[in-house]
Amino acid sequence: MKKYVIVGAGGRALGMFARPFASELKGVAELVGVYDVNPVRATILSEKAGGVPVFDHFENMIAATKPDAVIVTTPDSLHDEYIIRALEAGCDAISEKPMTTDAEKCRAIIEAEKRTGKRVVVTFNCRFMPYVVRVKELLKEGTIGDILHVTLNWSLDTRHGADYFRRWHRQMKNSGGLLIHKSTHHFDMVNWWLDDEPATVYADGSRLFYGPTRENRGKTCSTCSHTKSCEFYFDISANEFTRTFYKEAEQYDGYYRDQCVFGEDIDIYDTMSLNVKYGKGTQLSYSLNAYSPYEGWKATFVGTKGRIEAETSHSGLETDNDFEYIRIYNHNNELLTLQSRKAGGDHGGGDARLRRMIFVGDVADPLGQMAGSRAGAMSLLIGAAANISIAESKRVVIDELLKETVTH
Repeated sequence: MKKYVIVGAGGRALGMFARPFASELKGVAELVGVYDVNPVRATILSEKAGGVPVFDHFENMIAATKPDAVIVTTPDSLHDEYIIRALEAGCDAISEKPMTTDAEKCRAIIEAEKRTGKRVVVTFNCRFMPYVVRVKELLKEGTIGDILHVTLNWSLDTRHGADYFRRWHRQMKNSGGLLIHKSTHHFDMVNWWLDDEPATVYADGSRLFYGPTRENRGKTCSTCSHTKSCEFYFDISANEFTRTFYKEAEQYDGYYRDQCVFGEDIDIYDTMSLNVKYGKGTQLSYSLNAYSPYEGWKATFVGTKGRIEAETSHSGLETDNDFEYIRIYNHNNELLTLQSRKAGGDHGGGDARLRRMIFVGDVADPLGQMAGSRAGAMSLLIGAAANISIAESKRVVIDELLKETVTH
């Protein structure tokens, strides 16, 4: 039975990994340690995982537990550090998406993987959602021939979307912005659907809704004088999890989970669009906004033999919440509608299926759902290229980002 440790005791680490180790993965894989700079969160995560040891230093944890792999769930800007330290310690690394936040760090990870001979896995749960998988199968079967153009529109609502502007994600230096932290999921879906890699990127991005767009604002919701009039007020103490995991842990690292979504220090975009050209010639048009009244996505594929449309909405206004649909159009004016029952579980059923393939390994992988460092690089580099394109108003070539000299 393989042994694992977690570095970075955040909400994702708790739900995706710690709790499952004490339940569905019990007797199959063993969690033997957790490390975080914040002792409160590390202790809570340990308790939820069945009382695994908590360590005060990363190296001490590695030396004491001798794990097979390190699960990296720190803030995004620290992924590269702990992935590389894990590889150099003789461990594989399992990284939450994105693999890292910019091209330089990406190149360093790839170099360390080659140098050490150890392996990096990136946890792209969208590849495991049954609905997304069905789209992949249809495209792979050649249902619409060669794919020439893809449109993917993604909307985050004012609950989920706003939350990125309360947390550490709100600054580029921590997350690379939503084009990396969030969109890396979406870019990987397209890369995987197409079985292709991006070649060039051109993008636009703005901060139009969040940030200092109103005068009535504060530093945190807990200390704000506008709580009664602000529709974005977040009561961090109302929920036991956010109160114990974050509010009562503030004194140890100064991290505030309820920062004002209209803060002056916010420098990430909330409105983004970009065009990607792929190696085989397919073009992608992508957009993301973080302030929609409802949440969901719509993908359209146009090929030499027809068109596929797939979409998921979380507005609560759907007349049929039990099923999802894929529409296939051909050039004979025919429409075929596929209906499938929505999968249960976190992230459209993707999380549990991903864990099974990583930690149990008893299922085949004919569609190439498991993602390594190359897939991690190709998804985050679209976002990194987009950030450069926005800042410098130019088209960015992905290969040039990969070929730069790594600096240590």
